[in-house]
Amino acid sequence: MQPPAKPLAEHHFDRLQKRVQAHLPVVLPALLLCDFGHLAREIERLEAAGAVALHLDIMDGRFVPQLTYGMVVVEAVRRTASVPIEVHLMVEEPDQTVADYARAGADILTVHLEALPDPRCTLERIASLGSRAHLAISPNTPVEKAFPFLDACAGVLVMGVEPGFGGQVFNPLALEKLSALRAIRSQRDLPFCLAVDGGISTQTVASVAAAGAEMIVAGSAVIRSKNYAEAICDLERIARAACVTA
Repeated sequence: MQPPAKPLAEHHFDRLQKRVQAHLPVVLPALLLCDFGHLAREIERLEAAGAVALHLDIMDGRFVPQLTYGMVVVEAVRRTASVPIEVHLMVEEPDQTVADYARAGADILTVHLEALPDPRCTLERIASLGSRAHLAISPNTPVEKAFPFLDACAGVLVMGVEPGFGGQVFNPLALEKLSALRAIRSQRDLPFCLAVDGGISTQTVASVAAAGAEMIVAGSAVIRSKNYAEAICDLERIARAACVTA
C-alpha cells in the first residue's frame, strides 16, 4: 500500500485537540451521504465550511446490515483532505483490518466494543500503529462494560442510534451514557474525549453537548443542508451555548 499522497499536517490535529481539550464541541461531518461522484469537491466544500475533521463509516454487511465503502475510499479521502480523518469500523473482526486502515491514513480509528474479544489488546494495537484509538458503544450495550478499558482509549464514541440503520430517532439513553462517562473521566482523571454519533440535528445537539459530548458526528444535518457552512456553524453554536448553560 502506498503512503498517503497528502500527509496530515500536525497543526490540523492540534486545532482539533485544542478545541476538544477546551471542551468546545466540534462537529465532524459524516461522508456517508455525500456525493461520491464528486468526492474531492465534497471534501473541499466541507473543509471550506469549517469542518475540523471528517468521519467515515465503514460497514461490512455483517456487524451491521449495510455494506458501504472500504480502504480505497479512505485512501482517496486522505489524499484530498488536510483535516484529520476518523474511520468508524462497524465491522466484524476489526483486528484484521485496523493496521490497513491506519496505513491508509486514519488519524482516529474507532472500533466497537461489541465486536472485540479483547478490547484492551485492540486499543493498544491501534495506538501502537500511530492512530488515536476510540471505543464505540451501541445503545443496547451497558456503559459499564466500557469502564475497564477507558485508560486505553483516546476517546469514547456513544451511539445515539443503532449502528447501520438509517432514519432512526435519537435514543436518549445516549445522554445517560455520556453523563456517566464524563463523571468517571473526572473521577479517574482520564484524558479521553467524548463523542456521539447518530440522530444529531439542531433539535438534539444541545442535549448531547450538555451531557458532555465534545466530538459530535453529524450526517444528514450537514450533508443534506443547502449550505454546509451554515449547518456546521448552527450546530456548533447551539452545542457551545448548551455547554455554557449546562
